[in-house]
Amino acid sequence: MLAFLSVCLFLSVWWYLSPNKKSSTAPGPKPWPIIGSIHLLGQHETPFQAFTELSKIYGDIFSINLGTIPCVVVNNFKLIREVLVTKGADFGGRPDFMRFHKLFGGDRNNSLALCDWSSLQKTRRSIARRYCSPRFTSLQCDKVKAVAIEELTVFLSELKKLPMETPVDLKPIVLKACANMFTKYMCSTSFAYDDKNFSSVVRYFDEIFWEINQGYAVDFMPWLLPMYAGHMKKISNWASEIRKFILERIIDEHKATLDYDGIPRDFTDALLMHLEEDPNMNWQHIIFELEDFIGGHSAIGNLVMVTLAAVVKYPEVAAKMQKEVDSVTGGNRYPNLFDKEAMPYTEATIWEALRQASSPIVPHVASVDSNIGGYAVNKGTIIFINNYELNVGEAYWEEPKKFKPERFISSDGNIIKPTHFIPFSTGKRTCIGQKLVQYFCFVVLATLVQHFDITVPETPKLKHGCVAVPPDCFKVILKPRRERSQV
Repeated sequence: MLAFLSVCLFLSVWWYLSPNKKSSTAPGPKPWPIIGSIHLLGQHETPFQAFTELSKIYGDIFSINLGTIPCVVVNNFKLIREVLVTKGADFGGRPDFMRFHKLFGGDRNNSLALCDWSSLQKTRRSIARRYCSPRFTSLQCDKVKAVAIEELTVFLSELKKLPMETPVDLKPIVLKACANMFTKYMCSTSFAYDDKNFSSVVRYFDEIFWEINQGYAVDFMPWLLPMYAGHMKKISNWASEIRKFILERIIDEHKATLDYDGIPRDFTDALLMHLEEDPNMNWQHIIFELEDFIGGHSAIGNLVMVTLAAVVKYPEVAAKMQKEVDSVTGGNRYPNLFDKEAMPYTEATIWEALRQASSPIVPHVASVDSNIGGYAVNKGTIIFINNYELNVGEAYWEEPKKFKPERFISSDGNIIKPTHFIPFSTGKRTCIGQKLVQYFCFVVLATLVQHFDITVPETPKLKHGCVAVPPDCFKVILKPRRERSQV
């Protein structure tokens, strides 16, 4: 008996001291039956505000059950970097929400952003990288500049059709301009602003962007699905109409004129040509990838509106932006993406609006058993990246509640971004189209303030922790600035 106890004691000490022992799970609130701890999120305006408050109780990493789904929340930059970069291969999955499946033909893995990481997705990103992440000195970047300038002419002519100095809906026109910039660049085609089918598709894309930026109880409690049947049908119909439009108005025309032995004219050509060469790619992969990237225009349109909401709230910010764009362009041309370096205040205003919007990073999922910060994380666990705290926490920013574009400008007048500011995520799942978002948002916003004094009939009320604004959002009042004879 004594020998048995001695062996048990030895094994216990060995296990405790062993560097390879399996760590325990992170602490967290005790879940209720069926709903888990989802009720704790309802006590705050956004789930990420709730995560920040819970971190004050349980620490920078904690476990939480939402419904019956195990989740882990990471709340500081060191842990977030561990998830996204150091152990990115362990956490490359995405949540298996039914809404995501409905938006992408019944399989969320058709989406580049909402799919689990795989060799196929790596291939799809590599095809897109040349077009969606153009180098600043490349021919692709020159094309981005030309496309933007061409569309800005149409955009301004549409704005001039609106009644001046009276409240108007600006967002639909901004979205159409952004959509045409994307389709001109990626598909070598554009559409009239009064094209009914085009208008409907732009609206559907905007509805979907709002949808993806929301959270629903059914995501974590699938047994509620019958109560969401109508909603699921609606979002599935939006996606189907978008797919039909892209197929009939873009892809079919490209296929009819494509020279498979020549140089691709654009991203659409590149996708179609790769389909012929790669046996691992199929037709679904092509159409969904194109849909994914065309849909990126919604992110730009919404970011423009989020930034405008701040600009109209702080007239001194608008005045500085106008002074800057007038100085750089001389009032006789449109601003372009190559003006960004000479217009740091305008770019900083966009970053500051994005910081305060603090839109959440899409959750990750553990693809293998792993650990974060020494705590065990089982395969299938959803990982929430609380970048809300990174964006507005007092530990990371001086006077975080104030709108101060200057915080992104160095003493020598250049743009600076802290390493913890990751609005487009980081690591291998970083947003591949972020350069296009930044380029097009910059020129649209700069053009608006160049040509108009913009006010609002009432202060916009936007949702915290969300870069999306509702499809039917605040109205603006446009007052033309002085005439520019050559613009």
